[in-house]
Amino acid sequence: MRLDGAERRGRGQRCALRSTATSAGGRATAQDGYKRTFDLCMLGIVAVLLAPLWLLLAIFIPVAIWLNDGRPIFFTQERVGKGDRDFRIIKFRSMQMPSSADRTPPTSLGHVTAVGRLLRPFHLDELPQVVNVLRGEMSLVGPRAEWRPRHDLICKQLPEFAQRLRVRPGIAGLAQARGHYWSSPREKLRYDNLYIDSLGPWLDIKLIFLCVCAAIRRAWMSEDHHGYAAHMPQHTDEPDAEIDVLRPASVLPRQGHESA
Repeated sequence: MRLDGAERRGRGQRCALRSTATSAGGRATAQDGYKRTFDLCMLGIVAVLLAPLWLLLAIFIPVAIWLNDGRPIFFTQERVGKGDRDFRIIKFRSMQMPSSADRTPPTSLGHVTAVGRLLRPFHLDELPQVVNVLRGEMSLVGPRAEWRPRHDLICKQLPEFAQRLRVRPGIAGLAQARGHYWSSPREKLRYDNLYIDSLGPWLDIKLIFLCVCAAIRRAWMSEDHHGYAAHMPQHTDEPDAEIDVLRPASVLPRQGHESA
């Protein structure tokens, strides 16, 4: 049984209320006041220092996607943000669009486009999330934003998972630097709570650096540019499947054709 929008939001709000009662406190709200200024300053500095590179990527990637697999160029998906508010995350599309006759959702690397195999190991498909940061929906550093139905399903068995919603989700983060894409929800929560309890500009700078290094290392450790996910567990397509909070995140339900 699929949840309608109102019921999904209701479940997410109940999870947030439960987490507020059990969390260590609301310190994050007061401590993350620096983030908006920090994000805008960092984006401004990087834009000035690396302007030729960003211009090249902004032209090359969309053209490459269009030539390789046509439109759409971008992929958007409903994610859960700070305070349990929904927003639409923006990424470069890296997987094939399913045909109307194909009712089997893509679950393997066979559905990743040729351009996607180049973008995904280095997380270049996530560059458009800068738009989400400029809108104030995301931060450069924070917990990874979860797809709404998956977030609510996790909260059914792990209510404290909503503690991550005390701050804006981020492109980089402690869980992204130290964990893996297939880390369990409980492991992600542990990393995210450690980050939230230690918020600060210097920590954010360190995590941005670590995430860049981790992305490069993981990409080049593979035998080829798509080997990074070759051994990832297959996920289920059942939206109401029971979730074991100790199991890898990659086996949790996903939406549509694009990965998180």
